[in-house]
Amino acid sequence: MTPAHPVIVPFRDPRGRDRRMTFRLDESSHIPPYEQLRAQLAVMVAVGHLDPGTRLPTVRDLAEALGLAPGTVARVYRELEHDGIAEGRGRRGTFVVDEPPDSEPLAERRRRLVEAATTFAFAARQLGIGPDAACEAARAAFGELEASERT
Repeated sequence: MTPAHPVIVPFRDPRGRDRRMTFRLDESSHIPPYEQLRAQLAVMVAVGHLDPGTRLPTVRDLAEALGLAPGTVARVYRELEHDGIAEGRGRRGTFVVDEPPDSEPLAERRRRLVEAATTFAFAARQLGIGPDAACEAARAAFGELEASERT
């Protein structure tokens, strides 16, 4: 399985600053693209990357950037609204609510982190990579993500 390439989508935060969202949709995953997108947006809200009041990209713009059908992005936005994370304001757009709930309970986030770490460790071991080199590669990947989000 090849890793998904990042897609950078610009947006403006409620203070008017230009910011960027990074998405990774894995076409080879058994998880449908709409669920990958919904989960990534929910996590961005939960960890504070998308502040309350942030206007999400239009359905059409996000669909075009990610190579998805507009109906797929519309479904994601409806599910975010249903989950209390976002609210549609008609022609004005879809916004992060003022007091979004956590996207996942802390125990579920920890479980998913352990699962991801286990998958990473297994892949590194298959490549013959030891723990020190694997940790350094993970640190470098985090550094690249942070740098791309800042620019």
